[in-house]
Amino acid sequence: MPLPNIFTKTVSDTIVKRIEALTFSAQPKWGKMNVAQMLAHCNVTYEMIYDDIHPKPNAVMKFILKALIKSKVTGETPYKHNGKTAPQFIITDTKDFGVEKQRLFSYITKTQQLGESYFDGKSSHSFGKLTKIEWSNMLYKHLDHHLAQFGV
Repeated sequence: MPLPNIFTKTVSDTIVKRIEALTFSAQPKWGKMNVAQMLAHCNVTYEMIYDDIHPKPNAVMKFILKALIKSKVTGETPYKHNGKTAPQFIITDTKDFGVEKQRLFSYITKTQQLGESYFDGKSSHSFGKLTKIEWSNMLYKHLDHHLAQFGV
């Protein structure tokens, strides 16, 4: 079954409402991150789209990522609990819940406003060019996974 289209206002608004339901004291159902770290973790995906702060993989690593990881990240199959993540997504330091929450709201709004036509054929940080469906799947599935992790 296709995943919801993150580029539609209805789906983006639903995600934002779920994020709004998070509290500073929310506890994870699985995993090691607290809620502020989870929000910072989710922001990394958008930093890779909009901010040039994460090193890009070299050609060999990009080939490996495309061959072994891309379909898991951009496909419709949900993530398993406690799966491995790339080093830049591992958040262990203290994060400000309010700041990370607002950053994520801003990124989601910007993504929805730019829309699927902006993303269709856009090159990703790690996987090369993606279709609008692959972008939507990747963004929606990651947020949905972590919001479910915190019960919203």
